[in-house]
Amino acid sequence: MTQNQSLFFQKFGITQGDLEKYLSEALSAGGDYADLYFEYLTSTSITVDESLVKSASQGISAGCGIRVLSGERTGYAYTDDLAPEKILRAARTAALIASGPAQQSVQGFKESAAHQLYQVSTPSADADLAAKLELVMRADRAARAYDPRIVQVRAGYADELRQILVVGSDGTFATDVQPLARFSLMTIAKSGEISAKGQSGGGGRVSIDYFQTEKTPEFFAAEASRQALIQLGAREAPAGEMEVVLGPGWPGILLHEAIGHGLEADFNRKGTSAFAGLLGKRVASEKCTVVDNGTLPSRRGSINVDDEGSPTQNTVLIEKGILKGYLSDKLSSKLMRMPDTGNGRRESYEHIPMPRMTNTYMLAGEDSPEDIIRSVKRGVYAVNFGGGQVDITNGKFVFSASEAYLIENGQVTAPLRNCTLIGNGPDALTKVSMVGNDLQLDEGVGTCGKDGQSVPVGVGIPTIKLDRMTVGGTGN
Repeated sequence: MTQNQSLFFQKFGITQGDLEKYLSEALSAGGDYADLYFEYLTSTSITVDESLVKSASQGISAGCGIRVLSGERTGYAYTDDLAPEKILRAARTAALIASGPAQQSVQGFKESAAHQLYQVSTPSADADLAAKLELVMRADRAARAYDPRIVQVRAGYADELRQILVVGSDGTFATDVQPLARFSLMTIAKSGEISAKGQSGGGGRVSIDYFQTEKTPEFFAAEASRQALIQLGAREAPAGEMEVVLGPGWPGILLHEAIGHGLEADFNRKGTSAFAGLLGKRVASEKCTVVDNGTLPSRRGSINVDDEGSPTQNTVLIEKGILKGYLSDKLSSKLMRMPDTGNGRRESYEHIPMPRMTNTYMLAGEDSPEDIIRSVKRGVYAVNFGGGQVDITNGKFVFSASEAYLIENGQVTAPLRNCTLIGNGPDALTKVSMVGNDLQLDEGVGTCGKDGQSVPVGVGIPTIKLDRMTVGGTGN
């Protein structure tokens, strides 16, 4: 018996017979498939602002979500009380919502083969609260000591340990223990009447030791302070159509938003994505290969199994410019007659699963970053991004670059402020003419929203050059 089975079977008194009974009740009004998602979550959150602890909380939640599928109809109900009668009531509710003519009997359970992507012997959630607070205070002190122009610092630390059990009427039986930790830091620098903001952070499926040995609070403090100070001397971004270079790592958020969401199977099944019906067609430059990989060890977006109990995969989405596949869950896989890629994800037991990204990035190319910069006569080098918006129906996006520079005659020159990039996802990828050999993934801060649900994700990109993109700014 695994650790997770022990939790739900022993602590909550659940037996295999109970699971079969709950699933049978869920299918009592008909249906093609039913599943149970048990979750037990412990979490910690600390925020320090102006060297004072503004909030500190620890919490525990537990519950079960029950889903019934009947054709394209989904019935879903959940309970935060794991008493048998409460689960049976939720099962009956889901059954009535999705009632249909089909009837699927419950099959014998078979445990899913799973990865072992996070080797965390002592999860951060079990660490002493004082140790977590000291990490945050170290960042506050380091940022203030970095430069006297740093006038405000806000730092935060959050972790969780999510334990799940997923069983399905098709025999699915999967468990996982998912650690997650994240450090975040925001600084404000001021010089005269000018102020500017910098942000940094990181983490992943790691223990608290990660922030003591690999990426320390002092590292994040220095990075956030550096960004803020650079912006103090920045000039207004130019406006117009020009060459754009995206730096490695976090700028992959543009790829995630402008391309990734459009490749989720539910949008394509409903015909609302700009990529609908384009499998096998060229949608990008031949230099572009894009994957979604949920199997990278310790990464924020990685999971051993998805929230439907399927092992995660490395899925090729675009290969040398050709659209190869979509990200699917069980429902989309069945309705579209395509493989289940292990991308069924949900925020918690209160939510239904849907196709979601894990770690989405573009593979490295053969160009050196230096050659890419040297090839630009006049353009913009975007190194970090803030917020953005995208319309998945047509791929149009607007992104704000929180750190960007002017490129003049092959040289990176002045830092820029108020720089936005405007374009169309499918069209933008066709303009990629150079791809660097310096692929980087982000530090581990990404959170993706869809239909009111948030899940942790990773992004990445090598340095790439787009021959033409619209830059929004007020400078010359």
